[in-house]
Amino acid sequence: MFVVIFGRSGCPYCVRAKNLAEKLKTQIADFDFRYVDIIEEGISKADLSKSVGKPVETVPQIFIDEKPIGGCTDFEALMKEQFGVVA
Repeated sequence: MFVVIFGRSGCPYCVRAKNLAEKLKTQIADFDFRYVDIIEEGISKADLSKSVGKPVETVPQIFIDEKPIGGCTDFEALMKEQFGVVA
């Protein structure tokens, strides 16, 4: 499983998602992730909207194996359901 988290510094939900991904990486053998700071990379919410397929108003935007799954709470719920891991 490869997760990409699009976030920005100073965003508490982005920090939570990144921390959960770091935890999962140590606990699940085939788990890896990349964190992309949208400000540093020059990515706009309009750019993210194109990738997600609908308007994006918030970050983080999280993709699992290139499929958009939503934000931090969606990611937390999915990881709890699949692996029993909580943030």
